Amino acid sequence: MKVLGRALRRWLFHPPAFWYPGEGASMPLPARMLSPLAGAVTRWGRRRRERTPLQEVGAPLVCVGNVTVGGTGKTPIALALGAHFLEQGRNAHFLSRGYGGSARGVARVAPRRHDAEEVGDEALELASAAPCWVARERLAGARAAAEAGAGVVISDDGLQTPGLRYDLSLLVVDGARGLGNGRVLPAGPLREPWEDAAARCDLILVVGEARQERLREALALCDPAMVFRVDMRTSLPSVDGESAGRLLAFCGIGHPQRFRAGLRERGADVAALRVFPDHHFYGEREAVALLRESERLGARLVTTRKDAARLAHAAHGTARRRLYDAALVARVSARLEEAERFGMCVDAFLAARMRQRKIRGA
Repeated sequence: MKVLGRALRRWLFHPPAFWYPGEGASMPLPARMLSPLAGAVTRWGRRRRERTPLQEVGAPLVCVGNVTVGGTGKTPIALALGAHFLEQGRNAHFLSRGYGGSARGVARVAPRRHDAEEVGDEALELASAAPCWVARERLAGARAAAEAGAGVVISDDGLQTPGLRYDLSLLVVDGARGLGNGRVLPAGPLREPWEDAAARCDLILVVGEARQERLREALALCDPAMVFRVDMRTSLPSVDGESAGRLLAFCGIGHPQRFRAGLRERGADVAALRVFPDHHFYGEREAVALLRESERLGARLVTTRKDAARLAHAAHGTARRRLYDAALVARVSARLEEAERFGMCVDAFLAARMRQRKIRGA
Protein backbone atom coordinates (compact mmCIF):
# COMPACT_ATOMS: atom_id res chain seq x y z
CA MET A 1 0.00 0.00 0.00
CA LYS A 2 2.88 2.40 0.74
CA VAL A 3 4.30 1.76 -2.73
CA LEU A 4 0.89 2.45 -4.28
CA GLY A 5 0.50 5.62 -2.19
CA ARG A 6 3.87 6.95 -3.34
CA ALA A 7 3.01 6.15 -6.95
CA LEU A 8 -0.33 7.96 -6.69
CA ARG A 9 1.29 11.08 -5.22
CA ARG A 10 3.87 11.07 -8.03
CA TRP A 11 1.16 10.59 -10.67
CA LEU A 12 -0.92 13.45 -9.30
CA PHE A 13 2.00 15.78 -10.03
CA HIS A 14 3.12 14.07 -13.24
CA PRO A 15 0.16 12.21 -14.80
CA PRO A 16 1.35 9.04 -16.55
CA ALA A 17 0.92 8.77 -20.30
CA PHE A 18 -1.48 5.82 -19.95
CA TRP A 19 -4.00 8.14 -18.25
CA TYR A 20 -4.27 10.19 -21.44
CA PRO A 21 -3.83 7.94 -24.50
CA GLY A 22 -4.40 9.45 -27.92
CA GLU A 23 -7.81 9.46 -29.57
CA GLY A 24 -8.68 6.04 -30.97
CA ALA A 25 -5.85 4.30 -29.10
CA SER A 26 -6.55 1.00 -27.38
CA MET A 27 -6.64 0.93 -23.58
CA PRO A 28 -3.00 0.88 -22.39
CA LEU A 29 -1.79 -2.22 -20.60
CA PRO A 30 -1.02 -0.44 -17.26
CA ALA A 31 -4.60 0.84 -17.13
CA ARG A 32 -5.98 -2.65 -17.74
CA MET A 33 -3.70 -4.11 -15.07
CA LEU A 34 -4.76 -1.51 -12.52
CA SER A 35 -8.49 -1.83 -13.27
CA PRO A 36 -9.17 -4.19 -10.31
CA LEU A 37 -7.76 -1.55 -7.95
CA ALA A 38 -9.85 1.10 -9.69
CA GLY A 39 -12.92 -1.04 -9.11
CA ALA A 40 -12.09 -1.28 -5.42
CA VAL A 41 -11.67 2.52 -5.21
CA THR A 42 -15.06 2.98 -6.89
CA ARG A 43 -16.82 0.59 -4.52
CA TRP A 44 -15.18 2.17 -1.48
CA GLY A 45 -16.24 5.67 -2.57
CA ARG A 46 -19.83 4.61 -3.18
CA ARG A 47 -20.11 2.83 0.20
CA ARG A 48 -18.60 5.85 1.94
CA ARG A 49 -21.17 8.21 0.43
CA GLU A 50 -24.06 5.82 1.10
CA ARG A 51 -23.13 5.35 4.76
CA THR A 52 -22.42 9.00 5.61
CA PRO A 53 -25.53 10.99 6.61
CA LEU A 54 -25.94 14.31 4.82
CA GLN A 55 -25.51 17.38 7.03
CA GLU A 56 -26.74 20.94 6.49
CA VAL A 57 -24.52 23.84 7.52
CA GLY A 58 -26.93 26.69 8.23
CA ALA A 59 -26.41 28.57 4.97
CA PRO A 60 -26.83 27.73 1.28
CA LEU A 61 -23.86 25.58 0.26
CA VAL A 62 -22.53 25.51 -3.30
CA CYS A 63 -19.86 23.11 -4.59
CA VAL A 64 -17.56 23.83 -7.54
CA GLY A 65 -16.12 20.36 -8.08
CA ASN A 66 -14.63 18.10 -10.69
CA VAL A 67 -14.27 14.44 -11.51
CA THR A 68 -10.61 14.32 -12.55
CA VAL A 69 -7.41 14.95 -10.61
CA GLY A 70 -5.38 17.97 -11.64
CA GLY A 71 -6.41 21.44 -12.69
CA THR A 72 -9.70 22.06 -14.47
CA GLY A 73 -10.27 25.74 -13.65
CA LYS A 74 -12.36 25.41 -10.49
CA THR A 75 -10.90 28.41 -8.67
CA PRO A 76 -11.57 31.02 -11.42
CA ILE A 77 -15.11 29.63 -11.72
CA ALA A 78 -15.59 29.83 -7.94
CA LEU A 79 -14.46 33.46 -8.10
CA ALA A 80 -16.90 34.20 -10.94
CA LEU A 81 -19.71 32.57 -8.94
CA GLY A 82 -18.75 34.61 -5.89
CA ALA A 83 -18.93 37.79 -7.98
CA HIS A 84 -22.42 36.80 -9.12
CA PHE A 85 -23.65 36.49 -5.53
CA LEU A 86 -21.86 39.65 -4.38
CA GLU A 87 -23.54 41.63 -7.16
CA GLN A 88 -26.87 40.46 -5.72
CA GLY A 89 -25.89 41.76 -2.30
CA ARG A 90 -25.44 38.27 -0.84
CA ASN A 91 -22.62 37.84 1.64
CA ALA A 92 -20.62 35.16 -0.17
CA HIS A 93 -17.87 33.25 1.65
CA PHE A 94 -15.44 30.75 0.14
CA LEU A 95 -14.40 27.40 1.56
CA SER A 96 -11.10 25.68 0.74
CA ARG A 97 -9.27 22.67 2.07
CA GLY A 98 -6.10 24.76 2.08
CA TYR A 99 -4.15 22.22 0.02
CA GLY A 100 -0.42 22.57 0.58
CA GLY A 101 -0.90 24.59 3.78
CA SER A 102 0.00 23.62 7.32
CA ALA A 103 -3.04 25.15 9.08
CA ARG A 104 -5.06 22.75 11.20
CA GLY A 105 -8.63 23.04 12.38
CA VAL A 106 -10.71 25.88 10.94
CA ALA A 107 -9.17 29.23 10.04
CA ARG A 108 -10.48 32.37 8.40
CA VAL A 109 -7.83 33.49 5.92
CA ALA A 110 -6.18 36.82 6.67
CA PRO A 111 -4.13 37.69 3.54
CA ARG A 112 -1.93 40.17 5.39
CA ARG A 113 -1.07 37.64 8.08
CA HIS A 114 -1.26 34.23 6.42
CA ASP A 115 0.97 32.94 3.67
CA ALA A 116 0.65 30.03 1.24
CA GLU A 117 2.65 27.73 3.50
CA GLU A 118 -0.06 28.15 6.15
CA VAL A 119 -3.32 28.22 4.17
CA GLY A 120 -2.41 27.22 0.60
CA ASP A 121 -2.24 29.29 -2.58
CA GLU A 122 -5.87 28.79 -3.66
CA ALA A 123 -7.25 30.10 -0.37
CA LEU A 124 -5.20 33.30 -0.67
CA GLU A 125 -6.52 33.89 -4.18
CA LEU A 126 -10.11 33.35 -3.03
CA ALA A 127 -9.63 35.58 0.02
CA SER A 128 -8.66 38.47 -2.26
CA ALA A 129 -12.30 38.57 -3.42
CA ALA A 130 -14.36 37.60 -0.36
CA PRO A 131 -13.95 35.97 3.08
CA CYS A 132 -12.39 32.52 2.78
CA TRP A 133 -12.19 29.69 5.30
CA VAL A 134 -9.75 26.80 5.24
CA ALA A 135 -10.54 23.50 6.91
CA ARG A 136 -9.45 19.94 6.38
CA GLU A 137 -12.95 18.99 7.52
CA ARG A 138 -15.19 20.86 5.09
CA LEU A 139 -18.29 20.43 7.24
CA ALA A 140 -16.63 22.29 10.12
CA GLY A 141 -15.38 25.01 7.79
CA ALA A 142 -18.78 25.51 6.16
CA ARG A 143 -20.49 25.75 9.54
CA ALA A 144 -17.94 28.29 10.73
CA ALA A 145 -18.64 30.42 7.65
CA ALA A 146 -22.40 30.18 8.25
CA GLU A 147 -21.98 31.17 11.91
CA ALA A 148 -19.92 34.18 10.79
CA GLY A 149 -22.86 35.42 8.73
CA ALA A 150 -22.24 33.95 5.27
CA GLY A 151 -25.27 34.35 3.01
CA VAL A 152 -23.91 31.60 0.76
CA VAL A 153 -20.85 29.36 1.09
CA ILE A 154 -18.93 28.38 -2.06
CA SER A 155 -16.75 25.29 -1.70
CA ASP A 156 -13.79 25.20 -4.08
CA ASP A 157 -13.62 21.43 -4.70
CA GLY A 158 -15.22 18.91 -2.34
CA LEU A 159 -17.56 17.07 -4.69
CA GLN A 160 -16.23 13.74 -3.43
CA THR A 161 -16.45 14.78 0.23
CA PRO A 162 -19.23 12.73 1.85
CA GLY A 163 -21.68 14.08 4.40
CA LEU A 164 -22.28 17.56 2.97
CA ARG A 165 -25.72 18.44 1.66
CA TYR A 166 -24.93 20.75 -1.24
CA ASP A 167 -27.71 23.04 -2.37
CA LEU A 168 -26.07 23.46 -5.77
CA SER A 169 -23.31 21.36 -7.34
CA LEU A 170 -21.30 22.38 -10.40
CA LEU A 171 -19.20 19.81 -12.26
CA VAL A 172 -16.20 21.37 -14.02
CA VAL A 173 -14.38 19.46 -16.76
CA ASP A 174 -11.53 20.49 -19.04
CA GLY A 175 -12.62 20.23 -22.67
CA ALA A 176 -9.19 19.36 -24.06
CA ARG A 177 -8.09 16.70 -21.56
CA GLY A 178 -11.63 15.46 -21.04
CA LEU A 179 -11.96 12.25 -19.05
CA GLY A 180 -8.61 10.81 -20.04
CA ASN A 181 -8.89 7.05 -20.53
CA GLY A 182 -12.18 7.04 -18.61
CA ARG A 183 -10.83 4.91 -15.76
CA VAL A 184 -10.86 5.62 -12.02
CA LEU A 185 -7.68 6.02 -9.97
CA PRO A 186 -5.13 4.50 -10.14
CA ALA A 187 -5.97 3.13 -13.61
CA GLY A 188 -6.95 6.59 -14.87
CA PRO A 189 -7.41 10.22 -13.79
CA LEU A 190 -11.02 9.97 -12.56
CA ARG A 191 -11.76 10.40 -8.86
CA GLU A 192 -14.98 8.47 -9.38
CA PRO A 193 -16.96 7.28 -12.41
CA TRP A 194 -18.26 10.13 -14.56
CA GLU A 195 -21.82 8.79 -14.28
CA ASP A 196 -21.70 8.96 -10.47
CA ALA A 197 -20.44 12.56 -10.41
CA ALA A 198 -22.79 13.81 -13.13
CA ALA A 199 -25.81 12.27 -11.35
CA ARG A 200 -25.08 14.33 -8.21
CA CYS A 201 -24.51 17.63 -10.04
CA ASP A 202 -26.96 20.26 -11.24
CA LEU A 203 -24.87 22.04 -13.87
CA ILE A 204 -21.89 20.98 -15.98
CA LEU A 205 -19.27 23.53 -17.00
CA VAL A 206 -16.91 22.65 -19.85
CA VAL A 207 -13.73 24.71 -19.94
CA GLY A 208 -12.95 25.41 -23.59
CA GLU A 209 -14.18 23.30 -26.46
CA ALA A 210 -15.03 19.65 -25.75
CA ARG A 211 -12.40 18.12 -28.02
CA GLN A 212 -12.17 14.62 -26.57
CA GLU A 213 -14.56 12.08 -28.09
CA ARG A 214 -15.12 10.28 -24.78
CA LEU A 215 -16.18 13.56 -23.17
CA ARG A 216 -18.45 14.49 -26.07
CA GLU A 217 -20.19 11.12 -25.78
CA ALA A 218 -20.65 11.63 -22.02
CA LEU A 219 -22.05 15.13 -22.51
CA ALA A 220 -24.46 13.88 -25.18
CA LEU A 221 -26.25 11.89 -22.46
CA CYS A 222 -26.74 15.02 -20.32
CA ASP A 223 -29.53 17.58 -20.57
CA PRO A 224 -28.04 20.18 -22.95
CA ALA A 225 -29.77 22.98 -21.01
CA MET A 226 -27.60 22.11 -18.03
CA VAL A 227 -24.28 22.27 -19.92
CA PHE A 228 -22.35 25.55 -20.18
CA ARG A 229 -19.11 26.46 -21.88
CA VAL A 230 -16.49 28.49 -20.01
CA ASP A 231 -13.49 30.27 -21.52
CA MET A 232 -10.45 31.10 -19.43
CA ARG A 233 -9.12 34.58 -20.19
CA THR A 234 -5.53 35.46 -19.33
CA SER A 235 -4.58 39.08 -18.76
CA LEU A 236 -1.11 40.56 -18.37
CA PRO A 237 -0.16 43.85 -16.72
CA SER A 238 1.56 46.38 -18.95
CA VAL A 239 5.14 47.35 -18.22
CA ASP A 240 5.64 51.13 -18.25
CA GLY A 241 2.55 51.39 -20.43
CA GLU A 242 3.92 48.91 -23.00
CA SER A 243 3.43 45.21 -23.71
CA ALA A 244 5.50 42.76 -21.70
CA GLY A 245 7.49 41.61 -24.75
CA ARG A 246 9.36 38.31 -24.76
CA LEU A 247 8.39 36.08 -21.81
CA LEU A 248 9.77 33.18 -19.82
CA ALA A 249 6.76 31.55 -18.14
CA PHE A 250 6.96 29.32 -15.10
CA CYS A 251 4.24 27.69 -13.02
CA GLY A 252 3.32 24.87 -10.68
CA ILE A 253 -0.37 24.35 -11.43
CA GLY A 254 -2.60 21.48 -12.47
CA HIS A 255 -2.75 22.33 -16.19
CA PRO A 256 0.39 24.27 -17.17
CA GLN A 257 -0.17 24.02 -20.92
CA ARG A 258 -3.38 26.02 -20.55
CA PHE A 259 -1.32 28.81 -18.96
CA ARG A 260 1.01 28.98 -21.97
CA ALA A 261 -1.94 28.81 -24.38
CA GLY A 262 -3.65 31.66 -22.52
CA LEU A 263 -0.55 33.83 -22.77
CA ARG A 264 -0.23 33.17 -26.48
CA GLU A 265 -3.90 33.95 -27.03
CA ARG A 266 -3.12 37.40 -25.64
CA GLY A 267 -0.40 37.78 -28.27
CA ALA A 268 2.50 37.18 -25.88
CA ASP A 269 5.84 35.91 -27.19
CA VAL A 270 6.46 32.94 -24.88
CA ALA A 271 10.10 31.94 -25.29
CA ALA A 272 9.79 28.97 -22.92
CA LEU A 273 7.62 27.43 -20.22
CA ARG A 274 9.15 25.87 -17.13
CA VAL A 275 6.76 23.45 -15.39
CA PHE A 276 6.85 22.44 -11.72
CA PRO A 277 4.55 20.14 -9.71
CA ASP A 278 1.12 21.48 -8.74
CA HIS A 279 1.26 23.71 -5.61
CA HIS A 280 5.08 23.65 -5.74
CA PHE A 281 7.05 25.75 -3.28
CA TYR A 282 10.12 27.09 -5.06
CA GLY A 283 13.57 26.61 -3.61
CA GLU A 284 16.56 28.95 -3.84
CA ARG A 285 18.27 26.90 -6.55
CA GLU A 286 15.15 26.90 -8.70
CA ALA A 287 14.76 30.65 -8.26
CA VAL A 288 18.38 31.26 -9.24
CA ALA A 289 18.00 29.03 -12.31
CA LEU A 290 14.89 30.89 -13.47
CA LEU A 291 16.51 34.29 -12.96
CA ARG A 292 19.59 33.24 -14.91
CA GLU A 293 17.54 31.74 -17.74
CA SER A 294 15.54 34.94 -17.94
CA GLU A 295 18.75 36.92 -18.46
CA ARG A 296 20.11 34.42 -21.00
CA LEU A 297 16.92 34.47 -23.08
CA GLY A 298 16.37 38.19 -22.73
CA ALA A 299 12.85 37.37 -21.57
CA ARG A 300 10.72 38.78 -18.78
CA LEU A 301 9.53 36.29 -16.17
CA VAL A 302 5.79 35.67 -15.85
CA THR A 303 3.82 33.37 -13.59
CA THR A 304 0.32 32.78 -12.19
CA ARG A 305 -1.33 34.34 -9.15
CA LYS A 306 -1.13 31.01 -7.32
CA ASP A 307 2.61 30.72 -7.94
CA ALA A 308 3.14 34.34 -6.92
CA ALA A 309 1.29 33.63 -3.67
CA ARG A 310 3.83 30.92 -2.87
CA LEU A 311 6.67 33.43 -3.32
CA ALA A 312 5.10 36.52 -1.77
CA HIS A 313 6.47 35.99 1.75
CA ALA A 314 10.02 35.14 0.69
CA ALA A 315 12.63 36.91 2.81
CA HIS A 316 14.29 39.99 1.36
CA GLY A 317 17.72 39.31 -0.07
CA THR A 318 16.88 35.78 -1.15
CA ALA A 319 16.68 34.53 -4.73
CA ARG A 320 13.04 33.63 -4.13
CA ARG A 321 12.32 37.27 -3.27
CA ARG A 322 14.17 38.48 -6.37
CA LEU A 323 12.14 36.04 -8.44
CA TYR A 324 8.89 37.34 -6.92
CA ASP A 325 9.89 40.96 -7.54
CA ALA A 326 10.96 40.27 -11.13
CA ALA A 327 7.98 38.22 -12.29
CA LEU A 328 4.87 39.62 -13.93
CA VAL A 329 1.70 38.07 -12.53
CA ALA A 330 -0.90 36.94 -15.04
CA ARG A 331 -4.54 36.87 -14.00
CA VAL A 332 -6.87 34.14 -15.21
CA SER A 333 -10.61 34.76 -15.14
CA ALA A 334 -13.57 32.60 -16.15
CA ARG A 335 -15.98 33.90 -18.79
CA LEU A 336 -19.23 32.00 -19.37
CA GLU A 337 -20.63 32.05 -22.88
CA GLU A 338 -24.19 32.26 -21.56
CA ALA A 339 -23.59 34.18 -18.36
CA GLU A 340 -27.15 35.49 -18.01
CA ARG A 341 -28.76 32.06 -18.47
CA PHE A 342 -26.19 30.52 -16.12
CA GLY A 343 -27.02 33.07 -13.42
CA MET A 344 -30.72 32.37 -13.84
CA CYS A 345 -30.13 28.62 -13.46
CA VAL A 346 -27.99 29.14 -10.35
CA ASP A 347 -30.62 31.35 -8.73
CA ALA A 348 -33.49 29.00 -9.67
CA PHE A 349 -31.75 25.92 -8.24
CA LEU A 350 -30.87 27.67 -4.99
CA ALA A 351 -34.40 29.05 -4.58
CA ALA A 352 -35.85 25.57 -5.09
CA ARG A 353 -33.43 24.01 -2.59
CA MET A 354 -34.23 26.69 0.00
CA ARG A 355 -37.91 25.86 -0.33
CA GLN A 356 -37.07 22.19 0.18
CA ARG A 357 -35.13 23.09 3.30
CA LYS A 358 -38.12 24.91 4.75
CA ILE A 359 -40.33 21.91 4.02
CA ARG A 360 -37.85 19.53 5.71
CA GLY A 361 -37.60 21.85 8.71
CA ALA A 362 -41.38 22.28 9.04
